[in-house]
Amino acid sequence: MPRVLLIEDDPSVREGVELGLRRRGHEVRAAATGEAGLAALRTFRPDLLLLDLMLPGMNGVQVCRTVREDSQLPIIMLTARGDDFDIVIGLEAGADDYIVKPARTEVIEARIRAVLRRIEDHGGGRPGVETHGGLAIDRAGLTVVKDGTRLALAPSEMRLLLHLSAFPEQVFSRQQLLEHVWEHSYHGDARLVDACVRRLRNKIEDVPASPRYIQTLRGFGYRFGPL
Repeated sequence: MPRVLLIEDDPSVREGVELGLRRRGHEVRAAATGEAGLAALRTFRPDLLLLDLMLPGMNGVQVCRTVREDSQLPIIMLTARGDDFDIVIGLEAGADDYIVKPARTEVIEARIRAVLRRIEDHGGGRPGVETHGGLAIDRAGLTVVKDGTRLALAPSEMRLLLHLSAFPEQVFSRQQLLEHVWEHSYHGDARLVDACVRRLRNKIEDVPASPRYIQTLRGFGYRFGPL
């Protein structure tokens, strides 16, 4: 079962989520502050981080950015509000998904499994390295190299790139991408897609404002290429 690090300020939420995940067999380490959570990262080595946005001292966005400086650990944000600004800022900082509290344990666990499957499902992909201009994509090894430099992609960024590049020039709507990449079968949140596209463009494009790889077709969605 996945090892989960939970950073949550509210003691009732922290204890409820921790107990619920433990009952389902997860190994959980909990912290009440961002600083304590970052310290726990060095010793606990989790498979996924559940991160509250509203933390005392170092807030969740700052923690997310700090983690992303040297780690592609899957991150799911926990937010007590459906506040657009907070959610967008958190997604731009590098979170892979978010959950609005309160949420049932089965919902949290389902999101955890979905995020972790995004990479596992692509393990053992077709052999060989695909080259698209200066971008080299190894589906089996789950690596992406741009002009000789290996890129560090978060799970959602990797899955999005793998999906789009598997169907060059095919246009996918935001809803289709939510279903394929995030496994959100309901009418989901387009902010997840748009934020992930912006982060991915910042890593793979020479000029993110004039994308070569991840292109937008207004009113329709996104496509990979043509180059």
